[in-house]
Amino acid sequence: MSTEQRVSWSDSFSEAQTAIQSLTTIISSVPPSVSSSDTPAVALLNDPELATQISDHLRQPDSGAGDNQLCRWLYDTFHTSKLDLQLVVLRFLPIVAGMYLSRIPLRKPLAGFEAVLLAIYAHETTSRNGQAMTVNIPDLSHPSVYHESRQPYNNASTDLNQVVVSPGLEPQGTIRSTKRAQIIGVALELYHSRISEIPVQSKVDFCEFCVVWAGEDGEFYKDFPNEDKKDEEDHEMMKEKKEGRILLPWEMLQPMLRILGHCVMGINKKNKELHEAACGACRSLYARAIHDINPKAILAVGSLLKLINYQKACVDHTELPVTRIIHL
Repeated sequence: MSTEQRVSWSDSFSEAQTAIQSLTTIISSVPPSVSSSDTPAVALLNDPELATQISDHLRQPDSGAGDNQLCRWLYDTFHTSKLDLQLVVLRFLPIVAGMYLSRIPLRKPLAGFEAVLLAIYAHETTSRNGQAMTVNIPDLSHPSVYHESRQPYNNASTDLNQVVVSPGLEPQGTIRSTKRAQIIGVALELYHSRISEIPVQSKVDFCEFCVVWAGEDGEFYKDFPNEDKKDEEDHEMMKEKKEGRILLPWEMLQPMLRILGHCVMGINKKNKELHEAACGACRSLYARAIHDINPKAILAVGSLLKLINYQKACVDHTELPVTRIIHL
């Protein structure tokens, strides 16, 4: 280990220890396995007992206010600029965003939650340097390299269409109602970018809040695409869950679906609790998309439901069929 690496590790270790010491003044007890760990940031991230205590605090009726100590701790911890400590804050983003969005109609003071969300948004604004996140997709009006064409293949960059995944960000000092979805959506994009490092329980929390945000009962779509259920009586079985329903603009729904895609198809897809929670969230969001008559959302969430069905069928559609018949 070089001298520079030792200094970096020492700084990260000391800042994680400082974060733990600050946390001891907020929650009832920090587990000894965390306070005495050789890797305190990892312990902060993965200890289930500590995560439960922090989650319970964030769900309390008076959490989220400007003078809330735990929100202040999350804010300060994220501003350490240490990636491992920032990941600890992202681990609790689903609860912060979920409780924040659910309490907006109650007109409660939520400056603590807003400070955490704005800290994450400001971090992304700085890291992106005002640039939009884009991807290049092929122009389907031109032949691909895998198909024959009478015209020679042209590989010019003009044959690519640039698609904006996330627009350029402007600094925000407060969370206005017109910018709320964008700020939370950007925070969820950062959450998704590091989702492989985030504990499973955090992803389960996210899926549960997706059901709340959708505000619809998705059980009708448990056997998606329900081709054999076309009677109106079946549709009447879709009971709405109005409480907790929020607006779901595309700038927020898009990162939500990416996260759910990971939960359904990612490294933890064999975790039964997470998989069931993600499937339930997809069904609720599909019911919401149908209710809102949102074609883009119907297509996107419907695709996730089809992937879930493919998993149930245990069929690998990339495998070539085995047959004894020779076609001449």
